[in-house]
Amino acid sequence: MDDKIANIICKSIRLKIFEKNKVEDVSEGENMRVVIYPGTFDPVTNGHIHIAERAGSLFDRVIIAVAADNYKKNLFSLAERIDLMKKSTKHIENIEVESFTGLLAEYAKGKDAQASIRGLRAVTDFEYEMQIAAMNKHLNKDMETIFLMTEGKYSFLSSTMIKQVAMVGGSVKGLVPLIVEDSLKTKYKLSLEKDKS
Repeated sequence: MDDKIANIICKSIRLKIFEKNKVEDVSEGENMRVVIYPGTFDPVTNGHIHIAERAGSLFDRVIIAVAADNYKKNLFSLAERIDLMKKSTKHIENIEVESFTGLLAEYAKGKDAQASIRGLRAVTDFEYEMQIAAMNKHLNKDMETIFLMTEGKYSFLSSTMIKQVAMVGGSVKGLVPLIVEDSLKTKYKLSLEKDKS
């Protein structure tokens, strides 16, 4: 499935959400089409940015929700991840970045969000994401999950892979925003200096 087909599907879903909520004037805050784009974003990659840009074209308001609670050992602190995301998405007018804790389904209720966005890199992502979507639907019957296929050039990309390459001095140029590339160099330089001392 290419981007053109994925966007057509998502536009169709957006229209259904629009009709379901009987939106008459999207200029009023309570009638806006709102979507949550959740994740750890440790760090944010160009693949994440591409998904965010497409979400921004489909919804009136996109909330990038940076997870404070997770089961991973993060390289960047929550404050750093939020800052990097804000600076990396400043060109998208209808994007907001904030942290969230607890259940995504409950967070979405509090934000009056009709859906959450998830990026899919490969078929292997789908089974896990389908389980998460089903649980979110169980917890919040009004919440839909919209899957966007990652652009081909980012299909291999993950935050974990970026960190592994950067940690040993490999180039991640073109795979992450420039500010993230610089932040990774600083992080791992400090880490190496600490190990030597």
